[in-house]
Amino acid sequence: MWIRRKALVLLLAPVVLPILAACLQRAFFGLPSLPPTPFELSGAAAPSGFPAWLRVGHFVNFLFLVLLVRSGLQILMDHPRLYGNVHCTPGTEWLRLTPVEVPRDRVWTAKDDARHLSPWIGLPGYRHTVGIARHWHFLSALFWLGNGLIFVVLLFGTGQWRRLVPDSPRVLVEAWSVFVHYATLHLPREPNGFYRYNALQQLAYFAVVFVLAPLAIATGPSMSPALTNRFRWYPKLPGNRQIGRSLHFLNMCAFVAFLVVHVAMVAVTGLVRNMNHIVLGTDDAHPLGLYLGLGAIGLVVVLNALANWAAWRHPRAIQHVARAIVTPIMGFLLDRATPCAEFQRADVSPFLWPNGKMPTSEEWKGLAAENFRGYRLKVSGLVENPVELSLDDIRALGKKTQVTLHHCIQGWSGIAAWGGLPMAELLALVRPKPEAWVAVFYSFGEGLEGGAYYDSHSLANLRHPQALLAYEMNDEPLSALHGAPLRLRVENQLGFKMVKWIRAIEFVTSHKAFGEGEGGYNEDHEFFGELANI
Repeated sequence: MWIRRKALVLLLAPVVLPILAACLQRAFFGLPSLPPTPFELSGAAAPSGFPAWLRVGHFVNFLFLVLLVRSGLQILMDHPRLYGNVHCTPGTEWLRLTPVEVPRDRVWTAKDDARHLSPWIGLPGYRHTVGIARHWHFLSALFWLGNGLIFVVLLFGTGQWRRLVPDSPRVLVEAWSVFVHYATLHLPREPNGFYRYNALQQLAYFAVVFVLAPLAIATGPSMSPALTNRFRWYPKLPGNRQIGRSLHFLNMCAFVAFLVVHVAMVAVTGLVRNMNHIVLGTDDAHPLGLYLGLGAIGLVVVLNALANWAAWRHPRAIQHVARAIVTPIMGFLLDRATPCAEFQRADVSPFLWPNGKMPTSEEWKGLAAENFRGYRLKVSGLVENPVELSLDDIRALGKKTQVTLHHCIQGWSGIAAWGGLPMAELLALVRPKPEAWVAVFYSFGEGLEGGAYYDSHSLANLRHPQALLAYEMNDEPLSALHGAPLRLRVENQLGFKMVKWIRAIEFVTSHKAFGEGEGGYNEDHEFFGELANI
């Protein structure tokens, strides 16, 4: 791991400075006094005990949080660099979770940059498994969010909110006093958590439920191409897409840090009694709660092991479950978000990560050697007017230029100016038949596992105003590295849907009519989701 010095200082300061202040207060003024009784809630009696819904919700939250962290780390390892800018130029990252510096003497693609992650840590582990990792992440996120909403509703519906929500500024003073004791390794008197928490606990739990959780929910969509290309103001809330991605990662780190400290304090302040509180809802020292709690933790371990097993033994089933559950929800939220965000020429990135395997066929090499003068785009399938078009023919049909932000499924981004033929014009020329719902784009390039690359889009998606057959990038003819002679731009989708080195287009009835029936090469071979707008 490598981290920029300034970033390290900014991250450590909120931790080190309070501890330093606590040590100085202890050295010069002694330990602050604590109230004779724990901080009490004013205006109403504090709730006592933990009802069954709270105890079950606590366990469910722990389960899905672990799945989220593990799958999130796996996604991060597909591009193990975090930036403060949307350009993602190598060398500008503030955190690098790889020993590799991008080589300057050869082509280094984003796929090359992906890292191996042990399946003991990541879900599903290893390398180039972002498709399955995303399925687990989104499935876990939906269930985690649902559990959290139920938890918050019941929290306020039963009065348990009084445990967490401070109703007096006095809690800040008391929380600092408790913190000074902890920071200087002097354990303060602990209230019985069955009835109330100390002030620092209360603030910590309040922050987890009402700050960290909403921040996790808010920063996730800041990485959605459909949302950010429709509502350009949204990623500006954190600053930009990559700051949102960094905050999402730091938010995960905060959850993990809280979990470690929380478990440690449960053990230090009375393990058996505390486990009875949250497992059985009783306030005694019988060991049954401890045994059942350890069994529940073991169950989480078993379920995570089963998740890894399912990911490797039945990846297609995981893909289909995600399609059945996640796709309708994300489609409802995002499919109506027509892209419209554009940038200025001055915003164009100095570097755009190359990706995909460049064509190696003699046909493409021969065409490239003569600047694609002999190239013909074949458009066929369920159309009334099949055509074969040269680059000159395509240019004559019309041109649109747009400066847009590219979102890769691996996490990196970049801004470029694209010029090309609007797909709506091509559709008007070839006139798809009524039964044609999908267009398949075939590439001269190969997929990761060999064989020609391909992907598809619905015709509705291709009619979006920012759907282009691009033949220019940054006012220059499209380079071989970035997809010459033609590449697709569909700005409400992730980058893997934007096929490069396009050889042909075929109109078909559905995504089941080609390949293995999942919608594209990566969907067929790497189990990506066919919905790629987040």
